[in-house]
Amino acid sequence: MELIEELQDYEWKNDWEIIVEIFDVIDNLKSLFKQLDVPYLREVQQKIMILNLKKYAWSLQNYIIEKYSKH
Repeated sequence: MELIEELQDYEWKNDWEIIVEIFDVIDNLKSLFKQLDVPYLREVQQKIMILNLKKYAWSLQNYIIEKYSKH
């Protein structure tokens, strides 16, 4: 039983680190976009894309939380 708990703890840690890395990548992408001199409509498209990426990452985060809270 303890081995199963250790494995689940490892999986949780690994999944959570990936989620954190995804958010870091999104922040990095946002920072890169800020460095570009593009027309207003491109800026809006970039902001929408970042928002959608964040929404997806939040849904992944919620999925991970739910997945491991059932154990």
